[in-house]
Amino acid sequence: MVISERIVGGLTVLDLTGKLLGGEGAQLLKDKTESVVFQSRKEIIVNLAAVPYIDSGGLGQLVACYTSVARSGGKLTLININTKNHDLLSITKLLSVFETFDSETEAIASYAPEVRV
Repeated sequence: MVISERIVGGLTVLDLTGKLLGGEGAQLLKDKTESVVFQSRKEIIVNLAAVPYIDSGGLGQLVACYTSVARSGGKLTLININTKNHDLLSITKLLSVFETFDSETEAIASYAPEVRV
């Protein structure tokens, strides 16, 4: 799992590449999210376009990251979810928890206008 970070319109976008599995990959996502929140950047978009597979540990870590951001008063959304991972979120009822979007543009538009630059 590789995570690259960029700022778009005042929002933090985390681009994930590789399988999101429990263990080291999930811990990397948790550490990165906590680092971003610690820097008072609480509006986060997680781009899953290059994530072919998510296991239960990775799913648990996504939920933990969402909870951490929400507790800090922020918002975390998911974008570019492939069909297999979308089905996983649907089966586990997590689509009712996460806001998901098909594109980065749609996700950015979902944030309050004062957040965008």
